[in-house]
Amino acid sequence: MKKFILRLLLFFVCAVLLVQIWIFTSLAYWRFFPVESTMFMRTYYLTTPNAKVVHEWKDSEDISDNFKRAVITAEDGRFLDHHGFDWEGIEDALKKNEKKDEVVAGGSTISQQLAKNLFLFNQRSYVRKGQEAVATWMMERMWSKARILEVYVNSVEFGEGIYGIEAATQHYYGKSAKSLTKDQAAHLASMLPNPRYYQDHDPDGKFKARKRMILRYMQYSHLPN
Repeated sequence: MKKFILRLLLFFVCAVLLVQIWIFTSLAYWRFFPVESTMFMRTYYLTTPNAKVVHEWKDSEDISDNFKRAVITAEDGRFLDHHGFDWEGIEDALKKNEKKDEVVAGGSTISQQLAKNLFLFNQRSYVRKGQEAVATWMMERMWSKARILEVYVNSVEFGEGIYGIEAATQHYYGKSAKSLTKDQAAHLASMLPNPRYYQDHDPDGKFKARKRMILRYMQYSHLPN
């Protein structure tokens, strides 16, 4: 029995190490090459009947600065100031959740969201959050902020099977991500908390308030060099 437990423990340790090596090598490769597929894309494709994934990579210079500013304003206002974890944001989210006695706010940064999209499943668990933290820590030390933002806007979901800002802009506006106006950029950024819902539903009061906030403050969001 003791040998069995030791073997099981060794197997678990080896499995964890292999996952970390996979994440490290993937980040090293994607530091220079486009990310054509993420774990979220693969999961959607494998679990959804007749699934079709629409995605097209665009380099940062081919994406409107309006959207990059809008997404920082919407998702991570302290993006340039933290090293992967916004402790002030986490504290604020915990206070809001405690006040409402339910999960109404998260504290995830763009880096954390990207780590989850690239490598993990969309299921709440302490194991997933732990692995997300490790992947985020690696990413922040291997990639520049500019690269993190570039990959994020190219991989985030905008509706059923729609991934990345180029696919989203083509789907909703019939044009390239390079030509997004401020209003269009703010609209797409406002979809991110629940893109599949807003794909088929008209903007509600919460959506409109979020969009107004983004339009008001996006001019103050600085882009990474």
